[in-house]
Amino acid sequence: MLSLHALRHLVTAAALGLFAASAVAAESTKTLTGCAAKRDEIQQQIEHAKAAGNSAQQAGLETALSQVKNNCTDEQLEKSREQKVLDAQHEVKRRESDLQKAMAKGDPEKIDSRKNKLAEARKELDEAKKQLDR
Repeated sequence: MLSLHALRHLVTAAALGLFAASAVAAESTKTLTGCAAKRDEIQQQIEHAKAAGNSAQQAGLETALSQVKNNCTDEQLEKSREQKVLDAQHEVKRRESDLQKAMAKGDPEKIDSRKNKLAEARKELDEAKKQLDR
């Protein structure tokens, strides 16, 4: 039988091993880009759905993974992501214009509303730009 001291070392070593394995897995995911990253992300979501016992979500994700495997190309994905950035930039400009109009009219409620919508549009633009690097 293991002594308490030996058992503590064993538990600590096991915990460090799990930490190192998860760090390696996280690092390998960060190096993936394009369709490979998309496949990996869906696969991770499938594993989470399995662990949670959510078979409906798992089935939907497996369908999505199959579609990505069959249809995704890095070039197409890049174009799609670039288009999302362009669309988001257009939306920011439109929201800026709306805010300027509201400020010209001086309606505080409309100004606040337009500021919130502009902030949301900028957030979506930032997210679209982040997706370009994946």
